[in-house]
Amino acid sequence: MKKQAPGLSDAYTLSTPEESRRLYADWAGTYDQDFAAGQDYLLPAQTAKAFAAAGGEGPVLDAGAGTGLCGQALRALGIEPVDATDISAAMLAEALRKDAYRDVIEADLKEGIPVPRGSYRGVVSSGTFTHGHLGPEVLPALLRVAAADAWFALSVNAKLYEKAGFAGAFDRLLSGQWIRNLTLPEVQIYGLGATGAHKNDTALITLFQKV
Repeated sequence: MKKQAPGLSDAYTLSTPEESRRLYADWAGTYDQDFAAGQDYLLPAQTAKAFAAAGGEGPVLDAGAGTGLCGQALRALGIEPVDATDISAAMLAEALRKDAYRDVIEADLKEGIPVPRGSYRGVVSSGTFTHGHLGPEVLPALLRVAAADAWFALSVNAKLYEKAGFAGAFDRLLSGQWIRNLTLPEVQIYGLGATGAHKNDTALITLFQKV
């Protein structure tokens, strides 16, 4: 019997790094066609556009880059160079095929990113801060690799924003003067072609600058 391809319901129930690596190893080859195209996945382009509109510039780190959809969108907007980091080597292999990245870095964001402090003028993330994936605990690791005044555009599933503690985390970063100019535009994750229980889900794109 043919093994059923992974889907969003599987991704939303992940609980360990090992589960993430296994799921995305199975999903990498079909992700762009079955999920991104099949569900009219708008979020990577929405995130890239928000970053560009805020004045973001390269070099950029795409955190949780997956198959490279956000990096591809950034390049289409003229923003380069972009590096990708992701926990899944299989997804990064797909990203490399798009020729949108200067470099790819396999890393678990909970353990940090093996690049020098202040390496990037911008950081983006699309679809990584969501159910079964990452929460605000990795924000310090992302801030570490960003230079002063770097722009961030991190999409956060709107249903998760309060529940996972993002609101409190950003309040602490603002009050501690680690970041400034925080805005939270809300966007649709999927287009009109989406189906299923999550077709109307939204994300908050957390736009801010590192102090």
